[in-house]
Amino acid sequence: MLTLLNKFMKSELLRIITGAVLFALALTLDLLKIEILPTVIYIITLILTGFPVFRDAIRGLLRRDFLDEKFLMCIASIGAMIIGEMTEGVAVMLFFLVGEYFEHKATRAARNSIRSLMEIKPDTARVIIDGEECESDAEDVEIGSVILIRPGERVPLDSVILSGEAEIDSSMLTGESVPVAVGVGDTIESGVILLGSVVTARTIRSCEDSRASRILELVEEASDRKSREESFITSFSRYYTPTVIVLALLMATVPALTGLLEWNDSIYRALSFLVVSCPCALVISVPMAFFGGIGGGAKVGVLYKGGNIFSAVAAMKSIVFDKTGTLTSGEFALTELNPENVDEKYFLKLIASCERNSNHPIAKGIASAVSDYFEVTEQDEIAGKGVVASVDGKRVAVGNSSLMKEMGIDVPEVRGEGVVFVSIDGKYRGYVILRDKIKPEAKAMIERLRRLGVKHTCILSGDREDSVRAVAEELGIDEYHSEMLPEDKYKKLEELIEANKRGTAYVGDGINDAPCLARADVGIAMGERGSDSAIESSDVVIMSDKLDKIPLMISSARKTVRIAKENIVFAIGVKLLALVLVALNVFGMWLAVVADVGVAVVAILNSMRTLRVPSRY
Repeated sequence: MLTLLNKFMKSELLRIITGAVLFALALTLDLLKIEILPTVIYIITLILTGFPVFRDAIRGLLRRDFLDEKFLMCIASIGAMIIGEMTEGVAVMLFFLVGEYFEHKATRAARNSIRSLMEIKPDTARVIIDGEECESDAEDVEIGSVILIRPGERVPLDSVILSGEAEIDSSMLTGESVPVAVGVGDTIESGVILLGSVVTARTIRSCEDSRASRILELVEEASDRKSREESFITSFSRYYTPTVIVLALLMATVPALTGLLEWNDSIYRALSFLVVSCPCALVISVPMAFFGGIGGGAKVGVLYKGGNIFSAVAAMKSIVFDKTGTLTSGEFALTELNPENVDEKYFLKLIASCERNSNHPIAKGIASAVSDYFEVTEQDEIAGKGVVASVDGKRVAVGNSSLMKEMGIDVPEVRGEGVVFVSIDGKYRGYVILRDKIKPEAKAMIERLRRLGVKHTCILSGDREDSVRAVAEELGIDEYHSEMLPEDKYKKLEELIEANKRGTAYVGDGINDAPCLARADVGIAMGERGSDSAIESSDVVIMSDKLDKIPLMISSARKTVRIAKENIVFAIGVKLLALVLVALNVFGMWLAVVADVGVAVVAILNSMRTLRVPSRY
């Protein structure tokens, strides 16, 4: 019996339905002029449906935190019953429960959008020990352990693949739904889903430092950081609620004491005033708008580090970019081939064969230019300079001017970011130029930013002037500065912030970007390959490194702030109007309840719109 009663009290919907049935029964008996029985049913209905509300109000009294909507509703419903307005007393509680039901349902939807992220962090890992597969808690797996991951499973820890080839679904981390192929030597991050076949991998980070854990930590911290609008509501409620209680007391006593109204009428009007004064629409819907904005952004790979970030993102007028790894991919492509006295195809195959086994980004760019290679012997890679190897019976050197100078070979002066000189058998035989690839979505992103009202774009880079200029011109960037040290970037950013007054964002991914990310009005870190310091210093993290998330981020932030402000204006406007109408006795308690619940439900449903964020702008 006690178990059934406990389930009944915990089920909001069941209490509402039961209360509505009993209320309808009592109202019918009341209309049939049956005495006593309707009153008994009204009291039973109020107790059954309102018990949790009364309980919470009493707890609030004990905590001296009694100026909330539940306390006001208890006063209104019990007061109405005492003065003989049984129907209104029960109706107040029923309508309040309906409003709470919608509130809790909306809150669950907002929390579920974030709670779904919790699934990205597996609790266990399959560790290979002495050739045997053992299941272990992910938190206990040490760095350097070998783990086995089967198709359909989430990667438990950041790892490097040792054997096997597969595809990974990183949609929960980055918002990108297209699977990515991975193989031996590739890094796979915790939280991604393995597709295709079994792989073994060596862990490179502990559970607490893994990508999934960092994302969850960011989202959890974000929920605690209040926006400007949320802080306003907190301050507003602190003064608003005591004020309306004092006004209600005056309304209950002054008209009766002066003979303008009967005591019953005066108290009834004051109780109606209390009902309509509840600030729950504001207190609930505005924080929910930002909570939904954080959850909606997380679904598409944009992590806002708090509700306080949205207003700054919405007001952005100037964006400053780092170049390498931000506007460009960090992968080099061969753009110019200049052989001297050598066949062009043979020249390219020769140097590509030399660079084939190097992990340097420029070497990879050269090697990827052909698919057929010569056999290489006696290869010597000289750090920071280049490669010397025996290829097709020739001694070939491929590298920068320092390597050529060391070998006593004169080379022409060629300006550029990725200039590589070539000598064959001790003689200069030409050069090639490579360029860091601009991300394919970069140009469309800049155009979209202009349509969103961003008036100024700038690049701050440590790269050479000609390389930075080429990127700025191709993308249509307004201003650029090259060959800058981290401290130079910081000083220039401060100048730009001062010139723009407010609304300057910085986008970067490296350790050297951390000071600028922290100093900007909005720091935006590219999170997929971004350094830990960049991610920690930023306000927003773009998990996929896709630049088209930046316009999406601005649109989403503006939508969230707009919805929060709509709720503030709507709720305060309707409340003030309803308070005046109740004070003038135009509204009775029925309409007061409808006004209070109606405003709350509309504002909450409006806030839920922030959960819907398109995957693309």
